Amino acid sequence: MAAPAVEATAATALRSVILRARKAAEQVGRDPERVRVIAVSKTKPVSLIRQIYDAGHRCFGENYVQEIIDKAPQLPEDIEWHFVGHLQSNKAKTLLTGVPNLAMVHGVDGEKVANHLDRAVSNLGRHPLKVLVQVNTSGEVSKSGIEPSSVVGLARHVKLHCPNLVFSGLMTIGMPDYTSTPENFRTLSNCRADVCKALGVAEDQFELSMGMSGDFEQAIEMGSTNVRVGSTIFGPREYPKKAT
Repeated sequence: MAAPAVEATAATALRSVILRARKAAEQVGRDPERVRVIAVSKTKPVSLIRQIYDAGHRCFGENYVQEIIDKAPQLPEDIEWHFVGHLQSNKAKTLLTGVPNLAMVHGVDGEKVANHLDRAVSNLGRHPLKVLVQVNTSGEVSKSGIEPSSVVGLARHVKLHCPNLVFSGLMTIGMPDYTSTPENFRTLSNCRADVCKALGVAEDQFELSMGMSGDFEQAIEMGSTNVRVGSTIFGPREYPKKAT
């Protein structure tokens, strides 16, 4: 379990992040209610997530399938879970079965994973699932996501051929040291314009998932509707030590 002091600090940090997000939106004339702060709780204990929940927050994100299916059943059903990590197509059914209150998958990066999600939603008889197409805006080989030039094609596939999915927008992950900010955000915004034009979607109904602990305010100023904030709320990650 997390120590009481850590829990109190996390709740205070959450309030600070929400205030900063609102201010960033207001500075550019955006409605703060259109910005979703996703508290990314990977590697953090259920007790700490519960403290953030008790402070009034309902929107949480996880990066790993096993972790989210372990945690979700231990927490209230009104949590809005977002899967923000890379999803392998063979894990789609496991994810949806284990997390009935999954609100959105942020990392659809190919037709195969989209098809698997669509089939899983249909087989489970759950309501349609919101998804975002992940774009590799930094050009890093190690990053998941499709090339910007392929975004319209994948978005069209999800919208036209996956009836159990709701194509809701685009997502990107920048470089860990944030050196690719704000170019990543600009690229994703350009992709949004291309997709909206090609599919006849209104830009104000289109989600962008971009911005993390080190750059979420700038992301909001550039149009993000989902910021994925982890360490600024929960503190540094505590990864299990590997056996030597």
